[in-house]
Order: sequence, then structure tokens, then C-alpha cells
Amino acid sequence: MITKILVPFFLLTFSFSSCPPRQTVANEPVAVTLQKPKGPKNIIFMVGDGMGIAQITAGLYSNDNHLQLERCPISGFHKSYSSNYLTTDSAAGATAFSCGKKTYNGAIAVDEDKDPMPTILEEAEKHGLATGLVVTSTISHATPAAFVAHVESRKQYEDIATFFPESGIDLFIGGGSEHFDQRKDHRNIIQEMEDKGYIIKNIKDESIDDVIMDASHPFGYFTGVKDPKTFRQGRRYLPSAAQRAVKFLDKRNDKGFFMMIEGSQIDWGGHSNDGKYIIEEMLDFDKTIGKILDWAEKDGETLVVITADHETGGFAILPSSKMNKLKTKFVTDYHTPVLIPVFAFGPGAEKFSGIYENTDIYWKMVKAYGW
Repeated sequence: MITKILVPFFLLTFSFSSCPPRQTVANEPVAVTLQKPKGPKNIIFMVGDGMGIAQITAGLYSNDNHLQLERCPISGFHKSYSSNYLTTDSAAGATAFSCGKKTYNGAIAVDEDKDPMPTILEEAEKHGLATGLVVTSTISHATPAAFVAHVESRKQYEDIATFFPESGIDLFIGGGSEHFDQRKDHRNIIQEMEDKGYIIKNIKDESIDDVIMDASHPFGYFTGVKDPKTFRQGRRYLPSAAQRAVKFLDKRNDKGFFMMIEGSQIDWGGHSNDGKYIIEEMLDFDKTIGKILDWAEKDGETLVVITADHETGGFAILPSSKMNKLKTKFVTDYHTPVLIPVFAFGPGAEKFSGIYENTDIYWKMVKAYGW
């Protein structure tokens, strides 16, 4: 037993002693540099309202099996439920994204006690960044509202509009000018914003492609007195508006920016149980994603995060479907509580893999900024 133990140790000692000594310099310092990954300068947060896996799949298989969304190297899922229901609404869902805390359905950036919570857009303003919102709904609708306003109910459209002049937001594009200048209290919030230096335009005067966007002034553009048109009705502004908004915010502030872009009407197609409506809006949103990813790819300092607040319609693609010719069905005309996909591109994208709460998206963005 002793011999068997001693032999290996002898051989081990011999093999070490036969190695040449390491050549070192006396008192030579050993430098170890640990570089922290560089975070993004800009974050573009994109919401396809009502966009679940089936909506994405329908867009993919109605577009020759290709989406711009496929360019994102990172994907995950979030749990969309609100504080009081397994099935969230857009207000509570957007508040989770903007504030990092779950709240009740209908709440706009307030907690369960109806107390205001700071939003990531407001925090970006405090950190000296430029900020913007671009949507295909009214600008006072639930999702954009949750980034700038604090009210108890998403239906308080005129109250939501009052937050815009004081928000510090640098750019907004969306419908609903009636909530700003055709109000019950007779306030003209558009005029108030112009008095603060905003340049406010609307689709009745000139298209977003023709309007001059001077980055030396904050900018607002109304795409309708009420809701913007559907894609089917001829609305085409989202891809170009998003692209122009990015360039505007980039010029406006060299510290960086935060922008939320919403493909709002994917959700409306689900509520209408209209599969073609969903696909049209999904592909319009995906075209916008392509424009944003092109810009982010060239920029190299922009994190793009793409998700939805919830799925709408219990949308399904039937087995008899064929490529570019889908047959679809619905189980409800409201939202469902299924897991929602998240996609990310750019510096910090790796933080968005896995399965997590919808509130974690806020915290991941905040940490990406380094706040």
C-alpha cells in the first residue's frame, strides 16, 4: 500500500523538477484590467400592442417567411399580468414597462394606491437625455400616456394631455389633437406648448415626410384629430416618422435619448377579430423595426428592445393555412394572459434573454443606461 502511494508522488515531483524555471523579472507588477461592458447611449423601446407569438407568426408567413424582427440576436419572454388581473390591459402593461412596478388595469403611471410613480421617460429627462414618442394611436392613448402622465384612469384623455407641456418631452407623433385644443375646459394646450417653444404641426397641413423638423426646437405632430387611419385606409407614416424621429433626437442632444415607438393597431385588429387587419398592422410595424435596426446597426450605441404589452384575441393560425395564404381564428375579442416575446438588439441586448416579469424590462433598461 505504501509503495503504491509513494510512486505516484515521486513521479509527480520528478516531472515538476524536470521543467525549466519560469523566467520572471524581480518585483514585476502583474496588471489585470477588467473592462465593464459599455452600455448604450440611446434606447429605443418598441411596443407592438397586442402582438403575441401568433401575430408575429402570421406576419412572418404572410411575408414570404421573413420579418425584420429576425435580425434581433436575443429573445426572451415576459409575464404580462397586472396587479389585479391575470389578463392585463394596455395601461397597466405600459406602466410596468415605464415604471417597473405592477399596478391595476386602467392605471396610468400610478401605483395601486393611485400615487404617481416616476417613468423612465421622466428619468431620462432628469439625466439630460432627449425623449420621444411615436405611435399609431392617439398620443394620449394608454401606452404613450403611461410614459408622460399620471392619472387614475386611462380614459382621462384630456387630463393626460395636460401633462405634455410640463413633461419636457422633445418629440411626439400621434393622433388625438382634439384632446389638446377641443377640450371641455376650453384650454388650448397646443398653443401653450407653442408658447414654450414647441413647433406643432398636423397632418392636415402637410405630411410627416414633408414637414421640416428643426432639432433646435421641441417638436409635435398630430396624425389625426381623433384616431389615426388604419394601414388599410392609407396610413403610412410610422416607418418614416420613426426614422425621422431618431435622427431628430440624435441631433437634439449629444448625451443620448430614450424613445418609445408603438405599433398601436395590431391590438385593434385583435379586438375586431380581423386577421387581415392584424397582419397589415404587423407588417407595417415590422417595416418600422427594419428602419430602426438599420439605424442602430450603423450607430453602434443604441439598444433596441421590442415587445408587446399583451396578446389580443387569442389569435390562432389554422392547420389548413398555406404560406402567404393564412386562415385564422379567435377565441375572444379581448386580451389573453399568455407569455409575451421580447427581442433585443445592440449593446445590453443580452440582458433580455430568459423568462421574467414585465416590470423587469424597466429595470433592465435602467441598468443598461447605468442609472
